[in-house]
Amino acid sequence: MWPLTCSCQLKYFETGGKMREQILGMTTPLMAVLFAAMFVVLWWRGRMGGHVLAFGGAYILFSAGFAVTHWLPTSSNFVFVLTQAFYSFASALLVWAACRRSDRPPLLGVQASIYAIAVVTLCTATVLSDDAGPRVVIANAGYGMMFFVGVISLLGAPRRSFVDTLVIAILAFNTVDFMVRPMMTVLAEGVIPAEFYRQSLYYSIIGLVLSIKSLLTAMVLVGACAYDLAIRMRENSDRDTLTGLRNRRAFEHDIAAPLMRARDAKVPVSLVIADIDHFKQVNDLWGHQAGDQAIAAFGKLIDGMIREHDISGRIGGEEFCVLVWNCPHDAACRLAERLRVAFARQVHPAIGENIRLTASFGVAALREDETYDRLFSRADAALYRAKDSGRDRVLGEHKVDHPVAANESGVRHVATG
Repeated sequence: MWPLTCSCQLKYFETGGKMREQILGMTTPLMAVLFAAMFVVLWWRGRMGGHVLAFGGAYILFSAGFAVTHWLPTSSNFVFVLTQAFYSFASALLVWAACRRSDRPPLLGVQASIYAIAVVTLCTATVLSDDAGPRVVIANAGYGMMFFVGVISLLGAPRRSFVDTLVIAILAFNTVDFMVRPMMTVLAEGVIPAEFYRQSLYYSIIGLVLSIKSLLTAMVLVGACAYDLAIRMRENSDRDTLTGLRNRRAFEHDIAAPLMRARDAKVPVSLVIADIDHFKQVNDLWGHQAGDQAIAAFGKLIDGMIREHDISGRIGGEEFCVLVWNCPHDAACRLAERLRVAFARQVHPAIGENIRLTASFGVAALREDETYDRLFSRADAALYRAKDSGRDRVLGEHKVDHPVAANESGVRHVATG
Protein backbone atom coordinates (compact mmCIF):
# COMPACT_ATOMS: atom_id res chain seq x y z
CA MET A 1 0.00 0.00 0.00
CA TRP A 2 2.75 2.47 0.94
CA PRO A 3 4.82 1.89 -2.23
CA LEU A 4 1.65 2.37 -4.29
CA THR A 5 0.86 5.58 -2.43
CA CYS A 6 4.42 6.89 -2.91
CA SER A 7 4.27 6.01 -6.60
CA CYS A 8 1.01 7.90 -7.02
CA GLN A 9 2.38 10.89 -5.14
CA LEU A 10 5.54 10.84 -7.25
CA LYS A 11 3.50 10.79 -10.45
CA TYR A 12 1.31 13.58 -9.07
CA PHE A 13 4.29 15.78 -8.32
CA GLU A 14 5.92 14.97 -11.68
CA THR A 15 2.69 15.84 -13.48
CA GLY A 16 2.26 19.01 -11.45
CA GLY A 17 5.87 19.98 -12.03
CA LYS A 18 5.54 19.52 -15.77
CA MET A 19 2.33 21.54 -15.74
CA ARG A 20 4.00 24.37 -13.81
CA GLU A 21 6.94 24.20 -16.23
CA GLN A 22 4.58 24.49 -19.20
CA ILE A 23 2.73 27.44 -17.63
CA LEU A 24 5.95 29.25 -16.74
CA GLY A 25 7.39 28.47 -20.15
CA MET A 26 4.49 30.23 -21.84
CA THR A 27 4.88 33.38 -19.76
CA THR A 28 7.53 34.87 -22.05
CA PRO A 29 5.73 34.29 -25.40
CA LEU A 30 2.42 35.52 -23.96
CA MET A 31 4.13 38.62 -22.62
CA ALA A 32 5.68 39.18 -26.05
CA VAL A 33 2.25 38.95 -27.69
CA LEU A 34 0.94 41.54 -25.23
CA PHE A 35 3.78 43.92 -26.13
CA ALA A 36 3.14 43.33 -29.83
CA ALA A 37 -0.51 44.31 -29.28
CA MET A 38 0.62 47.51 -27.55
CA PHE A 39 2.76 48.46 -30.55
CA VAL A 40 -0.10 47.74 -32.95
CA VAL A 41 -2.46 49.93 -30.90
CA LEU A 42 0.11 52.75 -30.85
CA TRP A 43 0.58 52.45 -34.61
CA TRP A 44 -3.14 52.34 -35.37
CA ARG A 45 -4.47 54.92 -32.93
CA GLY A 46 -1.54 57.29 -33.27
CA ARG A 47 -1.22 56.92 -37.06
CA MET A 48 2.49 56.42 -36.53
CA GLY A 49 5.18 55.23 -38.91
CA GLY A 50 5.79 51.70 -40.08
CA HIS A 51 8.64 51.24 -37.61
CA VAL A 52 6.10 51.03 -34.75
CA LEU A 53 4.28 48.21 -36.53
CA ALA A 54 7.67 46.58 -37.16
CA PHE A 55 8.37 46.58 -33.41
CA GLY A 56 5.11 44.67 -32.95
CA GLY A 57 6.07 42.24 -35.71
CA ALA A 58 9.44 41.60 -34.08
CA TYR A 59 7.73 40.67 -30.81
CA ILE A 60 5.31 38.34 -32.61
CA LEU A 61 8.26 36.54 -34.23
CA PHE A 62 10.07 36.37 -30.91
CA SER A 63 6.99 34.88 -29.25
CA ALA A 64 6.67 32.29 -32.01
CA GLY A 65 10.33 31.30 -31.66
CA PHE A 66 10.13 30.75 -27.94
CA ALA A 67 6.81 28.89 -28.22
CA VAL A 68 8.30 26.51 -30.80
CA THR A 69 11.31 25.87 -28.56
CA HIS A 70 9.10 25.21 -25.57
CA TRP A 71 6.45 22.98 -27.15
CA LEU A 72 8.19 20.99 -29.88
CA PRO A 73 10.94 18.39 -29.35
CA THR A 74 14.34 20.11 -29.12
CA SER A 75 16.18 17.06 -30.45
CA SER A 76 14.76 17.75 -33.92
CA ASN A 77 17.10 19.70 -36.18
CA PHE A 78 14.07 21.13 -37.99
CA VAL A 79 12.75 22.62 -34.74
CA PHE A 80 16.16 24.13 -34.00
CA VAL A 81 16.40 25.71 -37.47
CA LEU A 82 12.80 27.00 -37.29
CA THR A 83 13.42 28.54 -33.87
CA GLN A 84 16.58 30.31 -35.02
CA ALA A 85 14.79 31.61 -38.11
CA PHE A 86 12.10 33.20 -35.93
CA TYR A 87 14.69 34.74 -33.60
CA SER A 88 16.87 35.97 -36.47
CA PHE A 89 14.07 37.70 -38.32
CA ALA A 90 12.77 39.15 -35.04
CA SER A 91 16.22 40.62 -34.27
CA ALA A 92 16.65 42.02 -37.79
CA LEU A 93 13.16 43.56 -37.75
CA LEU A 94 13.66 45.13 -34.34
CA VAL A 95 17.01 46.65 -35.33
CA TRP A 96 15.51 47.89 -38.61
CA ALA A 97 12.65 49.57 -36.76
CA ALA A 98 14.96 51.23 -34.23
CA CYS A 99 17.11 52.63 -37.05
CA ARG A 100 14.07 53.71 -39.05
CA ARG A 101 12.73 55.61 -36.04
CA SER A 102 15.92 57.72 -35.95
CA ASP A 103 16.19 58.00 -39.76
CA ARG A 104 19.40 55.97 -39.74
CA PRO A 105 20.39 53.25 -42.25
CA PRO A 106 19.65 49.76 -40.84
CA LEU A 107 22.63 48.31 -42.78
CA LEU A 108 20.55 45.35 -43.92
CA GLY A 109 23.37 44.11 -46.12
CA VAL A 110 25.66 43.77 -43.13
CA GLN A 111 22.93 42.05 -41.13
CA ALA A 112 22.24 39.64 -44.00
CA SER A 113 25.94 38.76 -44.17
CA ILE A 114 26.01 38.10 -40.43
CA TYR A 115 22.89 35.93 -40.74
CA ALA A 116 24.40 33.94 -43.62
CA ILE A 117 27.64 33.31 -41.72
CA ALA A 118 25.69 32.24 -38.63
CA VAL A 119 23.52 29.83 -40.68
CA VAL A 120 26.54 28.15 -42.29
CA THR A 121 28.33 27.85 -38.96
CA LEU A 122 25.21 26.51 -37.23
CA CYS A 123 24.65 23.86 -39.90
CA THR A 124 28.25 22.76 -39.56
CA ALA A 125 27.99 22.55 -35.76
CA THR A 126 24.72 20.59 -36.02
CA VAL A 127 26.22 18.03 -38.38
CA LEU A 128 29.44 17.58 -36.41
CA SER A 129 28.00 17.25 -32.92
CA ASP A 130 24.84 16.54 -30.96
CA ASP A 131 26.01 19.03 -28.31
CA ALA A 132 23.55 21.94 -28.12
CA GLY A 133 26.10 24.19 -26.41
CA PRO A 134 28.06 25.32 -29.49
CA ARG A 135 24.81 25.86 -31.36
CA VAL A 136 23.37 28.29 -28.85
CA VAL A 137 26.69 30.16 -28.57
CA ILE A 138 26.91 30.60 -32.35
CA ALA A 139 23.25 31.55 -32.73
CA ASN A 140 23.34 34.10 -29.91
CA ALA A 141 26.60 35.58 -31.20
CA GLY A 142 24.82 36.20 -34.49
CA TYR A 143 21.98 38.02 -32.75
CA GLY A 144 24.48 40.00 -30.73
CA MET A 145 26.27 41.14 -33.89
CA MET A 146 22.93 42.20 -35.42
CA PHE A 147 22.17 44.37 -32.41
CA PHE A 148 25.72 45.70 -32.46
CA VAL A 149 25.20 46.86 -36.06
CA GLY A 150 22.11 48.71 -34.89
CA VAL A 151 24.01 50.38 -32.07
CA ILE A 152 26.74 51.55 -34.46
CA SER A 153 24.16 53.01 -36.84
CA LEU A 154 22.20 54.78 -34.08
CA LEU A 155 25.34 56.32 -32.62
CA GLY A 156 25.54 58.42 -35.78
CA ALA A 157 22.09 59.93 -35.23
CA PRO A 158 21.55 63.22 -33.40
CA ARG A 159 20.04 62.32 -30.03
CA ARG A 160 17.12 64.61 -29.43
CA SER A 161 16.42 63.50 -25.89
CA PHE A 162 17.19 61.01 -23.12
CA VAL A 163 14.75 58.60 -24.79
CA ASP A 164 17.05 58.23 -27.82
CA THR A 165 19.95 57.44 -25.51
CA LEU A 166 17.83 54.80 -23.77
CA VAL A 167 17.06 53.10 -27.10
CA ILE A 168 20.78 52.86 -27.86
CA ALA A 169 21.46 51.61 -24.33
CA ILE A 170 18.85 48.83 -24.55
CA LEU A 171 20.24 47.64 -27.89
CA ALA A 172 23.73 47.67 -26.39
CA PHE A 173 22.44 45.68 -23.39
CA ASN A 174 21.00 43.07 -25.77
CA THR A 175 24.32 42.96 -27.64
CA VAL A 176 26.32 42.24 -24.49
CA ASP A 177 23.79 39.69 -23.23
CA PHE A 178 23.74 37.73 -26.49
CA MET A 179 27.53 37.71 -26.71
CA VAL A 180 28.42 36.92 -23.09
CA ARG A 181 25.60 35.02 -21.34
CA PRO A 182 25.45 31.88 -23.54
CA MET A 183 29.20 31.44 -23.47
CA MET A 184 29.42 31.81 -19.68
CA THR A 185 26.52 29.40 -19.12
CA VAL A 186 27.86 26.76 -21.49
CA LEU A 187 31.32 26.97 -19.94
CA ALA A 188 29.77 26.42 -16.52
CA GLU A 189 27.55 23.51 -17.59
CA GLY A 190 29.72 21.74 -20.15
CA VAL A 191 28.18 19.42 -22.74
CA ILE A 192 24.42 19.85 -23.34
CA PRO A 193 22.94 16.91 -25.32
CA ALA A 194 20.15 18.15 -27.58
CA GLU A 195 17.57 15.74 -26.12
CA PHE A 196 18.22 17.09 -22.59
CA TYR A 197 18.28 20.74 -23.62
CA ARG A 198 15.11 21.62 -21.67
CA GLN A 199 16.55 20.08 -18.50
CA SER A 200 19.80 22.05 -18.81
CA LEU A 201 20.95 24.96 -16.67
CA TYR A 202 21.09 27.09 -19.82
CA TYR A 203 17.39 26.56 -20.57
CA SER A 204 16.45 27.45 -16.98
CA ILE A 205 18.48 30.65 -17.17
CA ILE A 206 17.35 31.68 -20.64
CA GLY A 207 13.69 31.63 -19.66
CA LEU A 208 14.29 34.14 -16.88
CA VAL A 209 16.69 36.27 -18.89
CA LEU A 210 14.41 36.43 -21.93
CA SER A 211 11.48 37.50 -19.76
CA ILE A 212 13.52 40.29 -18.18
CA LYS A 213 15.06 41.37 -21.49
CA SER A 214 11.78 41.40 -23.38
CA LEU A 215 10.17 43.41 -20.59
CA LEU A 216 12.98 46.00 -20.40
CA THR A 217 13.32 46.29 -24.17
CA ALA A 218 9.57 46.62 -24.69
CA MET A 219 9.28 49.24 -21.94
CA VAL A 220 12.00 51.34 -23.58
CA LEU A 221 10.61 50.95 -27.11
CA VAL A 222 6.98 51.54 -26.09
CA GLY A 223 8.15 54.56 -24.11
CA ALA A 224 10.08 55.85 -27.13
CA CYS A 225 7.03 55.44 -29.38
CA ALA A 226 4.78 57.15 -26.84
CA TYR A 227 7.33 59.97 -26.57
CA ASP A 228 7.37 60.34 -30.36
CA LEU A 229 3.58 60.43 -30.41
CA ALA A 230 3.49 63.14 -27.71
CA ILE A 231 6.07 65.21 -29.60
CA ARG A 232 4.13 64.87 -32.85
CA MET A 233 0.86 65.85 -31.16
CA ARG A 234 2.55 68.89 -29.64
CA GLU A 235 4.06 69.83 -33.00
CA ASN A 236 0.70 69.43 -34.70
CA SER A 237 -0.88 71.77 -32.16
CA ASP A 238 1.94 74.23 -32.86
CA ARG A 239 1.43 74.10 -36.63
CA ASP A 240 -0.79 76.25 -38.75
CA THR A 241 -3.25 73.85 -40.39
CA LEU A 242 -3.32 75.75 -43.68
CA THR A 243 0.41 76.05 -44.39
CA GLY A 244 2.07 73.50 -42.09
CA LEU A 245 4.34 76.25 -40.75
CA ARG A 246 4.52 77.21 -37.08
CA ASN A 247 1.75 79.35 -35.72
CA ARG A 248 2.67 82.63 -34.04
CA ARG A 249 2.93 81.21 -30.53
CA ALA A 250 5.16 78.33 -31.65
CA PHE A 251 7.30 80.60 -33.82
CA GLU A 252 8.01 83.02 -30.99
CA HIS A 253 8.71 80.11 -28.63
CA ASP A 254 11.08 78.34 -31.02
CA ILE A 255 13.16 81.42 -31.87
CA ALA A 256 13.83 82.35 -28.23
CA ALA A 257 16.76 79.95 -27.76
CA PRO A 258 18.42 80.68 -31.16
CA LEU A 259 18.23 84.41 -30.51
CA MET A 260 19.94 83.93 -27.15
CA ARG A 261 22.66 81.77 -28.74
CA ALA A 262 23.15 84.34 -31.49
CA ARG A 263 23.62 87.15 -28.97
CA ASP A 264 26.05 85.12 -26.86
CA ALA A 265 28.10 83.72 -29.77
CA LYS A 266 27.92 86.89 -31.94
CA VAL A 267 26.26 84.96 -34.78
CA PRO A 268 24.53 87.16 -37.38
CA VAL A 269 20.78 86.59 -37.43
CA SER A 270 18.14 88.36 -39.49
CA LEU A 271 14.36 88.52 -39.42
CA VAL A 272 12.29 88.57 -42.62
CA ILE A 273 8.61 89.53 -42.50
CA ALA A 274 6.43 88.99 -45.57
CA ASP A 275 2.88 90.02 -46.37
CA ILE A 276 0.79 89.10 -49.42
CA ASP A 277 -0.20 92.27 -51.25
CA HIS A 278 -3.87 93.27 -51.66
CA PHE A 279 -4.99 90.05 -50.02
CA LYS A 280 -8.45 91.43 -49.17
CA GLN A 281 -9.11 91.85 -52.89
CA VAL A 282 -8.29 88.19 -53.43
CA ASN A 283 -10.93 87.14 -50.90
CA ASP A 284 -13.46 89.66 -52.23
CA LEU A 285 -13.02 88.81 -55.92
CA TRP A 286 -12.34 85.06 -55.90
CA GLY A 287 -13.56 83.94 -52.49
CA HIS A 288 -11.94 82.75 -49.29
CA GLN A 289 -11.10 79.34 -50.72
CA ALA A 290 -8.90 81.00 -53.34
CA GLY A 291 -7.33 83.09 -50.59
CA ASP A 292 -6.63 80.00 -48.51
CA GLN A 293 -4.98 78.33 -51.50
CA ALA A 294 -2.77 81.38 -52.02
CA ILE A 295 -1.72 81.37 -48.36
CA ALA A 296 -0.99 77.65 -48.49
CA ALA A 297 1.09 78.11 -51.66
CA PHE A 298 3.12 80.92 -50.10
CA GLY A 299 3.75 78.86 -46.97
CA LYS A 300 4.91 75.88 -49.05
CA LEU A 301 7.19 78.16 -51.05
CA ILE A 302 8.83 79.56 -47.91
CA ASP A 303 9.26 76.11 -46.39
CA GLY A 304 10.90 74.83 -49.56
CA MET A 305 13.34 77.72 -50.03
CA ILE A 306 14.76 78.23 -46.54
CA ARG A 307 17.40 76.07 -44.87
CA GLU A 308 16.73 73.38 -42.28
CA HIS A 309 18.07 75.49 -39.40
CA ASP A 310 16.05 78.59 -40.35
CA ILE A 311 12.74 79.02 -38.53
CA SER A 312 9.54 80.02 -40.31
CA GLY A 313 5.98 80.68 -39.23
CA ARG A 314 2.64 82.14 -40.21
CA ILE A 315 2.15 84.91 -37.68
CA GLY A 316 -1.05 86.45 -39.02
CA GLY A 317 -3.71 86.11 -41.68
CA GLU A 318 -1.46 86.64 -44.73
CA GLU A 319 1.70 87.56 -42.82
CA PHE A 320 4.74 85.29 -42.53
CA CYS A 321 8.02 85.49 -40.65
CA VAL A 322 11.42 83.80 -41.09
CA LEU A 323 14.34 83.88 -38.65
CA VAL A 324 17.41 83.35 -40.83
CA TRP A 325 20.31 81.85 -38.88
CA ASN A 326 23.93 82.89 -39.45
CA CYS A 327 22.80 85.37 -42.07
CA PRO A 328 23.66 89.10 -42.14
CA HIS A 329 21.28 91.78 -43.34
CA ASP A 330 22.19 91.88 -47.05
CA ALA A 331 22.15 88.10 -47.44
CA ALA A 332 18.70 87.98 -45.80
CA CYS A 333 17.52 90.61 -48.27
CA ARG A 334 18.71 88.41 -51.13
CA LEU A 335 16.76 85.48 -49.67
CA ALA A 336 13.66 87.67 -49.43
CA GLU A 337 14.14 88.76 -53.05
CA ARG A 338 14.29 85.14 -54.22
CA LEU A 339 11.06 84.47 -52.34
CA ARG A 340 9.47 87.58 -53.83
CA VAL A 341 10.35 86.64 -57.41
CA ALA A 342 9.30 83.00 -56.97
CA PHE A 343 5.92 83.97 -55.50
CA ALA A 344 5.26 86.57 -58.22
CA ARG A 345 5.75 83.82 -60.83
CA GLN A 346 3.44 81.29 -59.19
CA VAL A 347 0.23 80.33 -60.92
CA HIS A 348 -2.87 80.12 -58.71
CA PRO A 349 -5.53 77.99 -60.46
CA ALA A 350 -8.36 79.32 -58.31
CA ILE A 351 -7.55 82.88 -59.41
CA GLY A 352 -6.64 82.42 -63.07
CA GLU A 353 -3.76 81.62 -65.39
CA ASN A 354 -3.02 85.24 -66.31
CA ILE A 355 -3.17 86.81 -62.86
CA ARG A 356 -0.31 86.81 -60.36
CA LEU A 357 -0.10 87.67 -56.68
CA THR A 358 2.79 89.56 -55.13
CA ALA A 359 4.22 90.01 -51.66
CA SER A 360 6.15 92.71 -49.81
CA PHE A 361 9.08 92.03 -47.47
CA GLY A 362 10.73 93.79 -44.56
CA VAL A 363 14.17 92.76 -43.27
CA ALA A 364 16.09 93.60 -40.09
CA ALA A 365 19.31 92.19 -38.62
CA LEU A 366 19.67 91.43 -34.92
CA ARG A 367 21.63 94.06 -33.00
CA GLU A 368 23.71 93.53 -29.90
CA ASP A 369 21.61 92.95 -26.77
CA GLU A 370 18.39 93.43 -28.76
CA THR A 371 15.15 91.73 -27.80
CA TYR A 372 12.89 89.91 -30.22
CA ASP A 373 10.17 92.54 -29.80
CA ARG A 374 12.55 95.29 -30.89
CA LEU A 375 13.88 93.22 -33.81
CA PHE A 376 10.35 92.42 -34.95
CA SER A 377 9.36 96.09 -34.66
CA ARG A 378 12.19 97.18 -36.98
CA ALA A 379 11.46 94.44 -39.56
CA ASP A 380 7.76 95.28 -39.42
CA ALA A 381 8.52 98.97 -39.96
CA ALA A 382 10.59 98.04 -43.03
CA LEU A 383 7.63 95.97 -44.32
CA TYR A 384 5.26 98.92 -43.98
CA ARG A 385 7.74 101.18 -45.82
CA ALA A 386 7.83 98.57 -48.59
CA LYS A 387 4.03 98.67 -48.85
CA ASP A 388 3.96 102.47 -48.79
CA SER A 389 6.59 102.49 -51.56
CA GLY A 390 4.36 100.56 -53.94
CA ARG A 391 4.43 96.93 -52.68
CA ASP A 392 6.01 93.90 -54.42
CA ARG A 393 9.46 94.75 -53.12
CA VAL A 394 12.04 93.98 -50.44
CA LEU A 395 12.96 96.77 -48.07
CA GLY A 396 15.74 96.49 -45.52
CA GLU A 397 16.97 98.89 -42.93
CA HIS A 398 19.23 100.85 -45.25
CA LYS A 399 17.66 101.08 -48.72
CA VAL A 400 15.16 99.59 -51.13
CA ASP A 401 17.09 96.55 -52.21
CA HIS A 402 14.90 95.51 -55.12
CA PRO A 403 12.26 97.72 -56.75
CA VAL A 404 9.19 96.31 -58.43
CA ALA A 405 10.13 94.16 -61.43
CA ALA A 406 8.44 94.79 -64.75
CA ASN A 407 5.39 92.66 -65.41
CA GLU A 408 5.80 89.75 -67.76
CA SER A 409 4.01 90.13 -71.08
CA GLY A 410 0.37 89.15 -70.82
CA VAL A 411 0.46 88.73 -67.03
CA ARG A 412 -1.47 91.06 -64.75
CA HIS A 413 -0.75 91.51 -61.04
CA VAL A 414 -3.59 92.10 -58.61
CA ALA A 415 -4.39 95.82 -58.16
CA THR A 416 -1.75 96.88 -60.70
CA GLY A 417 -3.99 97.04 -63.75
